[in-house]
Amino acid sequence: MKGQVEVAVAEAHEREWSRVVGTFVRSTRDLDLAEDAAQDAFVSAIDAWARDGIPASPVAWLITAARRKAIDRQRRETNPLRKLPLLIVPGDDDVLPPDEIPDEHLRLIFTCCHPALAIKVRVALTLRLVCGLETATIARLFVVPLPTMAARITRAKKKSAISGIAYRVPEAHELPKRLPAVFSVVYLLFTAGHTAPSGDRLVQPELTRWALDLASIMAQFMPEEPEVLGLFGLLRLSDARREARVDSKGHLVLVERQDRLRWDHAAIQEGIVAVESSLVRTRGRLPGRYAPQAAIEAVHSEALGYEETDWQQLLCLYNLLREVAPSPIVEMNRAVIVSKLSGPDAGLAILDDLTDWDAGKHYYLFAAARADLLRRLGRVAEANAEYRRALALTDNGIEQGFLPERIGETDMAGA
Repeated sequence: MKGQVEVAVAEAHEREWSRVVGTFVRSTRDLDLAEDAAQDAFVSAIDAWARDGIPASPVAWLITAARRKAIDRQRRETNPLRKLPLLIVPGDDDVLPPDEIPDEHLRLIFTCCHPALAIKVRVALTLRLVCGLETATIARLFVVPLPTMAARITRAKKKSAISGIAYRVPEAHELPKRLPAVFSVVYLLFTAGHTAPSGDRLVQPELTRWALDLASIMAQFMPEEPEVLGLFGLLRLSDARREARVDSKGHLVLVERQDRLRWDHAAIQEGIVAVESSLVRTRGRLPGRYAPQAAIEAVHSEALGYEETDWQQLLCLYNLLREVAPSPIVEMNRAVIVSKLSGPDAGLAILDDLTDWDAGKHYYLFAAARADLLRRLGRVAEANAEYRRALALTDNGIEQGFLPERIGETDMAGA
């Protein structure tokens, strides 16, 4: 029975976290109280459901339990911040008509992505509050230390309370200012699912499905918005290779060794159509960040084999991406493409130029990229050290299972 209860609570958390929190954001107007009450409700469900049975309507039980937890906390609370005007403007908590934001979760994301907060802050807060991601996961997504991210989220909650930010569903004319943050939330939600930050699964399909659904809904009610189409195309193309990324024994399979027959070719075509539509709508001006990324995925997906990949086209796309959305991660990925065209030494030179990127010292993929280029250059001792550093920087069991093979290869080569 205990196992069934734990599964039921986990499934309820996956499906209903944002609904429970959203209910209390609207009713209590307090981010901290809403989150704490929801968390307490899910924790108490484990013992209560084991004792009394799993309720017919888990979400109704959780909302009721969270309400009781909130009342208890408010009675005990002496913090004067609780008494300030808080989140939702009175009388303004009705949702927009379905033709505006036709999804409850998406409405909550738009609501939480308030422009009064810096974009990175509002994205992190929304991932925590609405999407229910752990702070450690969000820190990994942003490639920052956990204490930095925890402090960032705490400051955002305090600013919301002190400033009396009006967290209400935005009207149609307010949506464009929130779109960049909403796109980032959906993209990072997908990223968290595409490669799980920890555990024994490479993919968390519940998160990738959720992100794809959100992107699809946005593409349907904002069909003329190029970035929406680019984002949907990117997620669809990225997800299309999911089944081939792990073999029958649960081992990681790099893209050069993947069985391309296992790719979802219908999804690939759907993604290509989306990215082409996005680029058509941006003709004559620079695209946003998602269409070039989607086009990069499309080039990989259309190659008949790894050796037939159009590396020159990929370099052009990475150069475009570097222009519209420069970042160390873009430069890191660009270095890999340069190494295919000009040799591993040219790629390594680009990585070595990222010396000011402090976060790279703690980023698994950066260490893994350096290790691979060093291995290709025959600098096996240095490659071995970088593979070992990469192993220490990832908590994903599938990735941890792959790296010892590389470590063993470089050990033997250096013997």
